[in-house]
Amino acid sequence: MPLPDHKLIICGIPELPLHTLLGVSHVLSIIDSREPRPPALDDYLDIDHELIRFDDVVAEYPGYEACTPQHIERLLEFGERAHAKADSHMLIHCHAGISRSQAAAAILMCQHAPGREEESFLRLLQLRKHGWPNTRMVEFADRLLQRNGALMRGLQAYRVALIAAKPNLRDVIRNIGRGHELPD
Repeated sequence: MPLPDHKLIICGIPELPLHTLLGVSHVLSIIDSREPRPPALDDYLDIDHELIRFDDVVAEYPGYEACTPQHIERLLEFGERAHAKADSHMLIHCHAGISRSQAAAAILMCQHAPGREEESFLRLLQLRKHGWPNTRMVEFADRLLQRNGALMRGLQAYRVALIAAKPNLRDVIRNIGRGHELPD
């Protein structure tokens, strides 16, 4: 089964105004639990919008709302609606367009393309120049989609390719406390 051919944009909140005139039909917002709804979303007309709130953490930490399986179920329901529309144009954003939105985009590409998980994650390299998909989101999606580790292997392939292209990211990832996610 090929990857879905829907148009897909990944961005952060500051970039939202850049995409209002591109015919976006579906917007997925994944923002921090206490972040206000971005006012730039008011400029998107006639869209299917899903707002999911959780913090960009990869484990449970006091004072933060970590992703849950229920959040990923909502993401997958959004994906079903977007995939049902043949000419959908999805925009997926989080705060910076680096972690949660990257994970969501790959998950949605994998949703209807079993066996193409690695290809889905590697497509992120074309869609956005930088990113580090949220591991926790991918773990939950792998379980919910019953892919037996295929999404996690796709995530690992993406990280290997990204680090090979940008070795300086190793230090950045270590400095943000996610060094345990670096490929060997």
